[in-house]
Amino acid sequence: MKASEAQPSAPGDQAPAAAGQSPRASSVDKTPDPEPMPPAPEGSDRPRASPGAVPGSGFPQELGAGDPDSLSALQAEFDTELGPPVQEQELGEEASLAAEAADGAAAEGLSEEGDTAPDGSCILTNSADNILRIYNLPPELYTGEEQVEYAEMTPVLRMVEGDTIYDYCWYSLMSSAQPDTSYVASSSRENPIHIWDAFTGELRASFRAYNHLDELTAAHSLCFSPDGAQLFCGFNRTVRVFSTARPGRDCEVRATFAKKQGQSGIISCIAFSPTQPLYACGSYSRSLGLYAWEDGSPLALLGGHQGGVTHICFHPDGNRFFSGARKDAELLCWDLRQPGQPLWSLRREVTTNQRIYFDLDPTGQFLVSGSTSGAVSVWDTSGAEDAGKPEPLLSFLPQKDCTNGVSLHPSLPLLATASGQRVFPEPTESEDEGEQELELPLLSLRNVHLECQLQLWWCGGAPEPSSPEDQGEKGQEGTEGGRDEPI
Repeated sequence: MKASEAQPSAPGDQAPAAAGQSPRASSVDKTPDPEPMPPAPEGSDRPRASPGAVPGSGFPQELGAGDPDSLSALQAEFDTELGPPVQEQELGEEASLAAEAADGAAAEGLSEEGDTAPDGSCILTNSADNILRIYNLPPELYTGEEQVEYAEMTPVLRMVEGDTIYDYCWYSLMSSAQPDTSYVASSSRENPIHIWDAFTGELRASFRAYNHLDELTAAHSLCFSPDGAQLFCGFNRTVRVFSTARPGRDCEVRATFAKKQGQSGIISCIAFSPTQPLYACGSYSRSLGLYAWEDGSPLALLGGHQGGVTHICFHPDGNRFFSGARKDAELLCWDLRQPGQPLWSLRREVTTNQRIYFDLDPTGQFLVSGSTSGAVSVWDTSGAEDAGKPEPLLSFLPQKDCTNGVSLHPSLPLLATASGQRVFPEPTESEDEGEQELELPLLSLRNVHLECQLQLWWCGGAPEPSSPEDQGEKGQEGTEGGRDEPI
């Protein structure tokens, strides 16, 4: 099925006037630390990032395979051609293509992840062209005034980093109703940690870390504390803690490995417990560490993964957390009350070093994960402990490329998925003399099919007639021209 042609747009075409590429985002940032942006005066007309989040039913309490209304696709693509959905399990009868992104990111790189804002108002993506993009959710999801069919989703902001982006995250207390809380942190190779304004795309502040030779070193992982007062950054055998109120180089250094004991390797991911004063760190040395929030004192060191840990996610009850690793086919569930060994594991396909993210719905009942093959799977975690290695309730293949990013909306039953992976040129086969005369290159990408996409999926059943979700769903079903083939 062909999607409408979308011409690559210039970096400043779709963004507000104040959201041009910041000259301070150079490969080596040598400018002084900018001062934190002052609070916006009352009555000032700053551009809104998006409509505020609309309270909804969240992820459905009952989600079963074979439900004909369980999935409706709202799709934002970086490609101009949509690959046909491939059936893995019988999930539903119809899926509707609703939105297409008018952007040229697919021509330059891949979409690595889509991260929904804490207030649910927009989605932040990262790609191999070293650009962070912010997409607003289609307003039809809130108002239901128009049919959500083939609407273009364009990035409202682009934030350009100087080199490969290692990690990025939203401010933990972000709310589009309060512009002073709407910002994003990012870390890239050979650059300081940058704080970007999510309304204007401008650089707000920088945090700098230096090694023992007083050389600038980049953070490999980022995470704001739940109260938003601190920014935790992962380095080799070290976690550095910055105060969000004081940009610059002053920080607290917390070693994770000392006197040949502790958690070694690069700290690749950090996550906080929502109910207890502790945080977990994953390392590329295949280990997991639990630390006290107040002073960073080690509480436990866990092992069980076959590869370097790439993502950690806490359950809303704060007693359990999940971890995933690269080149490791298991997602492990841990209980803080019995941290000696994993409670149980989930099977997924991860055959490369790429981060394959997973996410929990706000209730903690359903876990969603991507895979190297592109399949997206959903598990019910409520009875998983008795099942040993539970099978997915739901599994579908949104595209043929790797699905590396998944993110669930905090209030609406929406799932965002991102796809794409690095590909390398292959040797050209030119045994035919006629082909040799064309002087084909030795290495070529002509047999590679990239599907770098950002997709939105409606995960709920039939909502109440008076809710905005129901109005949006009726708009999708109103015209048969928006129907796609079954998945």
